[in-house]
Amino acid sequence: LAERKRGKKLKRSVVAALFAVSGLICWCGISQVISNSVSSAFQNAFHIPPLTTTLVLTALAALIVLRKNATVKSLDVMVPIMAVCYFVITVGIVLFNLPKLPAVFGRIFAEAFGLRQAAAGGFGAVLMNGVKRGLFSNEAAPCAAAAAECDDPVKMGFVQALGVLIDTVVICSCTAFLMLLVPESLTAGLAGMDLLQAAMQYHLGSFGIVFIAVILALFSFSTFLGVLYYARGNVAYLCGDNWWSQTAYKLLALAMLLVGGTQAYTVVWDLGDVGIGLMTIFNMLALVPMAPEALDALRTYERQRRL
Repeated sequence: LAERKRGKKLKRSVVAALFAVSGLICWCGISQVISNSVSSAFQNAFHIPPLTTTLVLTALAALIVLRKNATVKSLDVMVPIMAVCYFVITVGIVLFNLPKLPAVFGRIFAEAFGLRQAAAGGFGAVLMNGVKRGLFSNEAAPCAAAAAECDDPVKMGFVQALGVLIDTVVICSCTAFLMLLVPESLTAGLAGMDLLQAAMQYHLGSFGIVFIAVILALFSFSTFLGVLYYARGNVAYLCGDNWWSQTAYKLLALAMLLVGGTQAYTVVWDLGDVGIGLMTIFNMLALVPMAPEALDALRTYERQRRL
């Protein structure tokens, strides 16, 4: 929009540069979350020490990402299959326990809006944590949309909105229901992957623990490759699309992958939360002034659809 008003192409934008830096910070945090989750899942499922899993994961990632134009084509097939399997199993468990859902909703509202929580600031904490995790699960949306090919930006907006609905509202809610359907005595004191695997073990036995470990490994590997793809554009914007800057960020991401597997669960989220918070601020600075133009495009698209 700024370029259009000036009638010339801007070489650099301060807000865009800050967004790019924030993205790199966020994706370093995601690298830590990935290794931490995978190492925890494999420890629970196969009793493999977290350090061993982290070293193997980092070595495999290095073999892939340090190659030129690195891709893992098998992930294009496996990840969608595993995603569908997870969705079907999760929804199936929720539907099987449908009579218990009113109690689950009651527990959610009691914990969020109870007098004890209100007095202790619990509602604010719950709301803030929900916002952070909601943003975190969709932090790559603008980068993915920018890289996609589409004949109309409004169509891409609808696709992104659908992705948010499926990812954050449907999948994350079903996962939360899985954990809340488990007796509190079995999940007390657990967090992160330990909590999810304990819930899956309650519902599906030992198969649930192994299933989560395998599916998480596939999701994590594809996510790590996606993160580096998004980061490539950020690094290119800041430093130019050259070998040394791209390789430097790949090495940094691999280092974060190595560090994340040896850190506590709560620690590894901090860097990602800082990055996504900054990304959101700088993204909104660009989006708010463009809102009238976006709404005009939406109205035009709707009129064309009605014709």
